Amino acid sequence: MANGAMTPYVEKNPNGLAVLRNPVHHPDGGRQKKAGDVKTMSQEKRSAAEFEENPSDEEAAQELARLAAEIARHDEAYHRADAPLIADAEYDKLKRRNATLEAAFPSLARADSPARRVGATPADGFSKIRHRVPMLSLANAFDPGEVRDADAQVRRFLGFEDDRPLAYVAEPKIDGLSLSLRYEHGRLVEAATRGDGTEGENVTANARTIADIPQTVKNAPEVLEVRGEAYMSHSDFAALNAQQAAMGAKLFANPRNAAAGSLRQIDPAVTRRRPLRFFAYAWGEVSAPLAATQWGALERLRAMGFPVNPDARLVDGIEDTLTVYNDLSDRRAALGYDIDGVVYKVDDLVLQARLGFRSSTPRWAVAHKFSAEIATTILDAIEIQVGRTGALSPVARLRPVTVGGVVVSNVTLHNEDYIAGRGGDGKPIREGRDLRVGDTITVYRAGDVIPKVLDVDLSKRPAASAAYVFPDTCPACGAHAMRTDGEAVRRCGGGLTCPAQAIERLRHFVSRNAFDIEGLGEKQIDGLYRDGWIREPADIFTLAKRFGDGAASPLRQREGWGEKSAANLFAAIDRRRRIALDRLIFALGVRHVGETTARLLARSYKSWEALEAAMKAAEARDDSAWEDLCAINGVGPALAEAVVGFFAETHNKQAVDRLIAQLTVEDVVAPIVAESPVVGKTVVFTGSLARMTRAEAKVRAEAIGARVSGSISARTDILVAGADAGSKLKKATELGVRTLTEDEWLDLIGD
Repeated sequence: MANGAMTPYVEKNPNGLAVLRNPVHHPDGGRQKKAGDVKTMSQEKRSAAEFEENPSDEEAAQELARLAAEIARHDEAYHRADAPLIADAEYDKLKRRNATLEAAFPSLARADSPARRVGATPADGFSKIRHRVPMLSLANAFDPGEVRDADAQVRRFLGFEDDRPLAYVAEPKIDGLSLSLRYEHGRLVEAATRGDGTEGENVTANARTIADIPQTVKNAPEVLEVRGEAYMSHSDFAALNAQQAAMGAKLFANPRNAAAGSLRQIDPAVTRRRPLRFFAYAWGEVSAPLAATQWGALERLRAMGFPVNPDARLVDGIEDTLTVYNDLSDRRAALGYDIDGVVYKVDDLVLQARLGFRSSTPRWAVAHKFSAEIATTILDAIEIQVGRTGALSPVARLRPVTVGGVVVSNVTLHNEDYIAGRGGDGKPIREGRDLRVGDTITVYRAGDVIPKVLDVDLSKRPAASAAYVFPDTCPACGAHAMRTDGEAVRRCGGGLTCPAQAIERLRHFVSRNAFDIEGLGEKQIDGLYRDGWIREPADIFTLAKRFGDGAASPLRQREGWGEKSAANLFAAIDRRRRIALDRLIFALGVRHVGETTARLLARSYKSWEALEAAMKAAEARDDSAWEDLCAINGVGPALAEAVVGFFAETHNKQAVDRLIAQLTVEDVVAPIVAESPVVGKTVVFTGSLARMTRAEAKVRAEAIGARVSGSISARTDILVAGADAGSKLKKATELGVRTLTEDEWLDLIGD
């Protein structure tokens, strides 16, 4: 199995050179400070405890939409402008909140989810370099329990017993700017920032000015891509800011900003004058393996002349990693440079290959972040926001307070029960203490993703305070706001007549992982909607026809627009007339359909025509089309109902038809997997497998072109039955589905 698992990582480059792929990019992706927080390895176990308020699907979808927009804004500020708007711990909490929600509501994961996104698009002013191996991010853990859970998940995936030795490498997580260095035949040929994880900025000339980065290396593979972190020491940062002050120039907020701004100077001479340093910690594309282990690879990089952090440690097990963490936490202030945690990686590279990757994080690594803080402030107001699904979401406006170095001015209050001191199960939270305007509250940032109310001090409650009355009308349109029995959310009944919902749907439609129309952001959507220029998605693609794209176009006369910006917008719209099927599905804003679900549907139906026909056929709920939809691995009854119901609604169908008339929707092309006997086959795994875990078996099957399903139907091609197989094996026998033992399956696929 090990050899098979490694196969996807060995490729040929355009010159015919064998290339070993290892898509790692270290302690925190490349953005070490913030990008790593995609999903903790123990998130599934913690979701119930994290969300004692038990939010509904509607509330969760609204919160995920808000988080996606807010995190994207912070990514742009951090990665492109080198001017973060919030502190690192605050950003981590946003990402953690998103991860917790997606774990609790997997069907609601969005296409523009921060869990699917790494960094931000490269800044203007530099040419671009496409990473041969994506620079991914890391899962985060915030306490020893989560670290142990991460280790347990690794062991379960590999099928290891609890007492089987498993070595880790523990490394300080440097706070700087990720940098990828490519060497060919021993010479540095290019350097790139991480950018969005797929494409970065070409900073080769600037990287050559950093003394820590060797221009040539000996005894290296023909192709060697070294990844690490450019950073600035505390003493060098202080000296730089002193120089800035003497010149009357703007001071840098922290060493990370200074390092990022220095590396991304258009003039390399400016970079040369800045005291940048570099630590190597990983690799991307290499033409031959560096070593058999993570530790061995670090030693190899050190021998080639790359600076490797002296505080990295090879340890015998997960408990020893915690010892390293505690030691670095105690010595953190004396290190001379910023770190915000410790990264743990499985040492054995064969095991790393078996563990593989989630959508944007490796299974074999976790970043153990340092804890945040709590603070006390005043709740000045409670405001209601209306999302694209109509959910009314309360937000507390706080008297600004610094929590762990970050100014916090608002906190999500989830729903009316949460404000009243009740959880989703009706039981008290905060011992039943409600929240009122004027209250003195404690806000915390450790454990949750965004600032959250820890408690309220009743002894400081104003005598004239009154319990908050949740509105029963929509603040955006005045329609009745209804609460369905069994749900925590209250929802506007205005539907498409509610401007808040319409605008949010349009914002979603043009969001980054939907249509991603450059120049058509939230501000532009708001203005065009309110002026009646855009009411539905199809209107975007008829904008030029209705208002003209020539010199006399009314768009050019609007405030904030000009000849160039109008022309650029029309061109950007035209570029999106051809769209991938999964992006289109996600952009429609169907309830429960996030990026993951959109991809599942696209892969399953292959074309828009097939999807539309299948949803029409599934309306009866009692035929094979409905059965096939529910059999898709990851699609449950609620999601199936939402998708079928969306297509069945006449208004939706008419609006979608108008949109499709403006588009060319790309069919899904099945991946080419050489000599695989299961390409396109639907496979179901059941029972206990002996030679691998079921999770590993599913990943391997999908990698060689199979479609893995969670249920048996007449269209199932193969059932792989392990020990103690039950009802699925019985149904497969009744339907005449081909049944294989685990050994027979491995023989079939050549493992």
